[in-house]
Amino acid sequence: MSKGKKNVDLSALSPEQKTAYLERKIASYMGFAAKAGKIASGTNTCIFTMAKGKARLLIIADDLAENSKEKLIFAARQNEVEYRVFGQADDLAHYTGRYGAGAFCVTDENFAEVIAQTIDDTSK
Repeated sequence: MSKGKKNVDLSALSPEQKTAYLERKIASYMGFAAKAGKIASGTNTCIFTMAKGKARLLIIADDLAENSKEKLIFAARQNEVEYRVFGQADDLAHYTGRYGAGAFCVTDENFAEVIAQTIDDTSK
């Protein structure tokens, strides 16, 4: 029996199982990034983080107010930061331990890449 990373065949899972599996992965990655101090949270904090050039990925909660979403997307485009609209604010806040936020900036390139890819996989 080998220890280490389990390879899961996503094609063998039902759509519901695949979504649940990928959401657990996103939760883990965001939790690790938060513990490592590589996530900024909150609309204004994310805008400032992007303006400073430190943001690598912006995650916007799907249930965030439309005006806030528009401001964040405008700032992301202006500062050439990748962004994803994903999940519910309460769930994302729970993953990171930062309650009351609906926007999260990942400041580490590696975390940003793996989180963005996993979010993209949920829509396939």
